[in-house]
Amino acid sequence: MNQQFLASPVRVPGQGEPPALHLLGGPRVIHQGRWLDVPEGGKRLLAFVALNGGRVERRHAAGTLWPSGDDLRAAGNLRSALWRLKAAGIDLLDSDKCSLAMREHTVVDLYVLYGWAGRLIGGTATAQDLSALKWRTDALDLLPGWYDDWVLLERERVRQRLLHALEALSRELARVGRHAEAVESALLAVSAERLRESAQRALIEAHLAEGNLIEAMRAYDTYRALVKRELGVEPGCELSGLLRNFCRSATRTHEVVAARVRRA
Repeated sequence: MNQQFLASPVRVPGQGEPPALHLLGGPRVIHQGRWLDVPEGGKRLLAFVALNGGRVERRHAAGTLWPSGDDLRAAGNLRSALWRLKAAGIDLLDSDKCSLAMREHTVVDLYVLYGWAGRLIGGTATAQDLSALKWRTDALDLLPGWYDDWVLLERERVRQRLLHALEALSRELARVGRHAEAVESALLAVSAERLRESAQRALIEAHLAEGNLIEAMRAYDTYRALVKRELGVEPGCELSGLLRNFCRSATRTHEVVAARVRRA
């Protein structure tokens, strides 16, 4: 996944605020305004519980994270990981004989990202949601370097969710007249996946919303050359139709204005 755009949307908690688990670019834990060193086995356990909705069966967690050996040994490794987390001052999990769960007030950056994306995609974004481009741009990569099946599936889900949200963000910013930010948001989506036509469409729409036909045509020509070279196809009809419809509308507007000038 391209890492050149967003970082974790969770700000660093200060004194007295709940602990935060960062899975994007992590895993890392912040508590009482400082980063905590997370034991290696504890990292995997925290990530597994968080990626499974915040609650898992102990046997399922132990068997997945420590598949070598029998159930008894896996259960021992799980108990050891829990002990090491608490010894490091990282008390983010509630546990009983059957299950593990994230503590109620723990902030998980991935959950914040999903909430932000859901509001944009669903059309219920707040003014604060439109300021997402102020996030750091160093990394938004779920558990980089991890290749477990349970991570890979969620990583792709994050990527798709983020791309849809960035496209929706671009359109909403254009709607409220924040054209420069609309273009920037669309460019972030394009940089993440250059062959994604919906991202390119959001970029072209942002340029057209600002009245920059030449910029829109340049973006279209660049994308057309790219898909022709990489895939041997032409852009879809909807994308090419954006420019044709804009030009027709502009021509009609020009003709109406010219007729009014002549009558005057």
